Amino acid sequence: MELITPEELRILRKRAGLTQAELAKRAGVSQSLIARLEAGTVNPRLSTLTKIYNALREYMEEEVSVAQVMHFPVITVNIEERLDRIVEVMWAHAISQVPVLDKDGCVVGTVHERDVVEAFLKHREKALQLRAIDVMSEPLPLVSKNTKLSSVIKILRGEIPAVLVAEGWKLVGIVTKSDLMRFFAGLPAKPSP
Repeated sequence: MELITPEELRILRKRAGLTQAELAKRAGVSQSLIARLEAGTVNPRLSTLTKIYNALREYMEEEVSVAQVMHFPVITVNIEERLDRIVEVMWAHAISQVPVLDKDGCVVGTVHERDVVEAFLKHREKALQLRAIDVMSEPLPLVSKNTKLSSVIKILRGEIPAVLVAEGWKLVGIVTKSDLMRFFAGLPAKPSP
């Protein structure tokens, strides 16, 4: 484990919505130790710091909802979108996958970078004429805004690169592995375009 700085500890604790006393109780240390750590006036043992960090991480995974981690709006394409346009969208937004919607706005698939590359390798110059429906893979998993972060982490630990977030049938956000990195590092969300 890379050591976290006092400032990072404070940011993560506040992001989790915990007081110093609440974090101390969860980690089995004193509140004054947390205060001194955040102030940078004490140099704790690695085992103590690990215990505090793990208590904080576990709390965040159990208690934080997906709505606090997701980003929005979700960039999408429709099933009739041509591959040349899909590539433009993915490039312009620096994304590696894009959900595909049918005419009713329901998610029916996903175009991943690998799908685009495969289309070019298989169809060469004709690939740009293909549509999303011709190259898309299965849809990304869909969860509600109230889903706990721990559930999304379990999904994203594998090969799945992102999870879509819905409220009713409306797509309201997406959580990628990059969003998890940003959240756990205490970095601010990127402003919406």
